[in-house]
Amino acid sequence: MPITHLAPTPQSHDGLYYATNSPYQLNGPRGFTEFRYLEETTDLFVRLDFPGIIKESVKILLEPSKKAVIVIGDAPKEHGHDSSGRKYGTATGLVCDCCQISNVQCFVGDGVVRLILSKKKINLHSPSSCGSNSFGEGPRMANNLVANLCALARVLREHYPEDNTGGSNPQDTGASAHPLAHLRGLNPQGRRGTDPLDPAYTGPVIIPHPSVLEGPNTAYETKRLQNGGLFLRIDMPGVPRENFTVEVEGGIVTVIGLAPPAMYDSSGRYYGGKVAVLPRGYDNRLIRKITKHGVLRLIFPSP
Repeated sequence: MPITHLAPTPQSHDGLYYATNSPYQLNGPRGFTEFRYLEETTDLFVRLDFPGIIKESVKILLEPSKKAVIVIGDAPKEHGHDSSGRKYGTATGLVCDCCQISNVQCFVGDGVVRLILSKKKINLHSPSSCGSNSFGEGPRMANNLVANLCALARVLREHYPEDNTGGSNPQDTGASAHPLAHLRGLNPQGRRGTDPLDPAYTGPVIIPHPSVLEGPNTAYETKRLQNGGLFLRIDMPGVPRENFTVEVEGGIVTVIGLAPPAMYDSSGRYYGGKVAVLPRGYDNRLIRKITKHGVLRLIFPSP
């Protein structure tokens, strides 16, 4: 009997996946992003799941109008069995006319990029209801601005030369030149955080990662090895390397990952699922576990 991969199965009692961003996420805030308006400071906290990303690769590019930031970074090919590395890119920022982004703080760890965006008033006479709705609404932005790689490449090419110092000005400085013009007027109530009960993030179909510009955009990949073994790559963003667990019972391999809350996360996240069936008599000590940057890799050598 060969080593068999078990495809993810529905996790919830009603037959639907718990989270459309990952078939292995069992609880916690769903979606690839989380946005929280910090009442005490009027800052915006942003959580971006970029599993596999390394801190040194992350670049935060402030759009010349100081209305938006573009976040890019690389998740390198860590193992020879990975199909390829991954490149990420997304954007977030302000949709009002009266403010600019005044400061950006960036924190990277365990496959998650967390930002704190501060703003300052620049036009006291501009009509605006600054508050939660002055920030770009995250999930819609991730899908609209970054899903089109050409659009993101154009933004980078026009506003940021190869040395990434910025400085070039848009040709159109009117209202239509607002970098997040596609968001203006949408969701006027703003989005104060990720609602774990939002049905938009639950369903039977897993959504491809909208911020992957190059490489696989799925939460897991499997590869049958030439020697009859098996390779698995499972994304569990937010899980520290010491919080991954692999259990084998009755030949069934189960993976578990615990992502504790960090900074202003609404809560932690819990991942788990059955991933493989081993043949009778398989030596479990042969299983190799690699945990790095919010990604679990398992290598099952041929028995």
